[in-house]
Amino acid sequence: MASASSRRQWKYDVFLNFRGEDTRYGITDHLYTALAQRGIITFRDDPYLDRGKSIRPALLAAIEESRCAIVILSRNYASSSWCLDELVKIIQCMKDMGQQVLPVFFWVDPSDVRHQTGSFELKRKTQVEVTEHEEVHGKNENRLNAWRAALTEVANLSGWDFTGGYPTNLIDEIVNHILKKSVYTSSSVDKGFIGMNSRIDDLFSNYICPRLGGVRFIGIHGMRGIGKTTLARAIHDEICQDFDRTCFLSNVREMSKKNGLVSLQEKLLSRILVAKIENIDDEYTGAAMIERQLCRIKVLVVIDDVDQLTQLEKLAGSRNWFGPGTRIIITTTDFQLLKAHDVDATYKANGLNCDEALQLLSLKAFKKCPPPEDYLHLCYDIIGYAQGLPLALVVLGSFLFGRSADKWASAIDRLKNTPDKRIIEVLRISFDGLDEKDQEIFLHIACFYKGKDKDRVTQILDYCQLDPVIGSDVLADRSLISISNNELSMHDLLQELGWEIVREQSPKEPGKRSRLWSHEDINNVLKKNKVRV
Repeated sequence: MASASSRRQWKYDVFLNFRGEDTRYGITDHLYTALAQRGIITFRDDPYLDRGKSIRPALLAAIEESRCAIVILSRNYASSSWCLDELVKIIQCMKDMGQQVLPVFFWVDPSDVRHQTGSFELKRKTQVEVTEHEEVHGKNENRLNAWRAALTEVANLSGWDFTGGYPTNLIDEIVNHILKKSVYTSSSVDKGFIGMNSRIDDLFSNYICPRLGGVRFIGIHGMRGIGKTTLARAIHDEICQDFDRTCFLSNVREMSKKNGLVSLQEKLLSRILVAKIENIDDEYTGAAMIERQLCRIKVLVVIDDVDQLTQLEKLAGSRNWFGPGTRIIITTTDFQLLKAHDVDATYKANGLNCDEALQLLSLKAFKKCPPPEDYLHLCYDIIGYAQGLPLALVVLGSFLFGRSADKWASAIDRLKNTPDKRIIEVLRISFDGLDEKDQEIFLHIACFYKGKDKDRVTQILDYCQLDPVIGSDVLADRSLISISNNELSMHDLLQELGWEIVREQSPKEPGKRSRLWSHEDINNVLKKNKVRV
């Protein structure tokens, strides 16, 4: 199977496959013009080029580089070995690289195409006019069989029938369909999403698994700010042309808290059914409507930033709510939530590597990449601070945009003592969602036990009656800590979050805080207490 990266390298939106003598003036020219007028990049072969007995390599490349192919099947289509060879390649690309293929049955019966009857009959003793075909049919059985298979495949695809009247309405339908599928076609890189290619490849091949039938639920989990939503958006934009309908439900945690689950159910149904759905009585009625209305539709739904199981139960409660081929992608900080919903696969989102981080920071801070040479060492200071977290790179890069090198250096010095409030506010959402005991465990680890042996820390915290066995498991599930080789660890910025939460207990007087970890603060407090004694 081709990688997702090969699917993404589209040079054209549409490849037109047609028999010019039948359709050029009746539909093809008008369709080509209509597509071009709407900004849809379309490849149409030059009819005046000499056509040999085999398809040109440039034409094969154009098929591979097109997001979708429109195949106009006309009465004399099967008399052109050129059209048939193109069709074989188109069907191959559909299977290997995910291109969409849209047939137009132009004054022909789809059944004739499917069964190769009528004008689509292919015989060893062909009756077509071109002698090249006679040679092909008579001597190359493999090529003939490939044509037959391709015709059968394309006849079984959903498309358009045209049996009379003016083709204007048909052209409008085709153009609108392509436009609807092309809304997302600006790539993730174009949107400033850095480091997506390899991640999309991995997700597509090993998690989305388009060749597997049925309905699949895929979870993307990781700490806040790590790029889960960005990745979900990128994979949505990459594959949504392969589905009948799509919906991206953003900020489910926040929106369900603000407007309730019913509003999200209405949004999901409205987007999928392309109709205004409102006045759902309650979330149970909404869940029943989703199951009833979507059970036959192949959909792609992203449910972004979920933090409660009930959100999934009322938006995508079961696989039988959706049609075959459906993919439901869920992003969350809570791995346990994905397990509880019995997802088919879970993908852990990881931070950017150094090169990716430099590219993202440079785009935000300088609107170009690479950064100016005299800022390079400052960029690496920021990258070291961010530790691969896209949230931090975006926030700091945007803050430093247009500032001189000395102001960069001053900002970096400030970060050593005072974390950026915008970064901390996002990370704190996960802390605030913890139970009180788990919050205490998190603060203990951030202040004292990062890098320590898990068993020893568990023993210590057990003395504090914090139930650390389940507590550490909760923190790990929510990507607030990690455990490797029995050692407790956490992202540097999460540790800074813990420190900041404790500092806020008494910003001016460290002695009134619940914990002291800084040697300087400890020394000052002890000196002050000694004086008082």
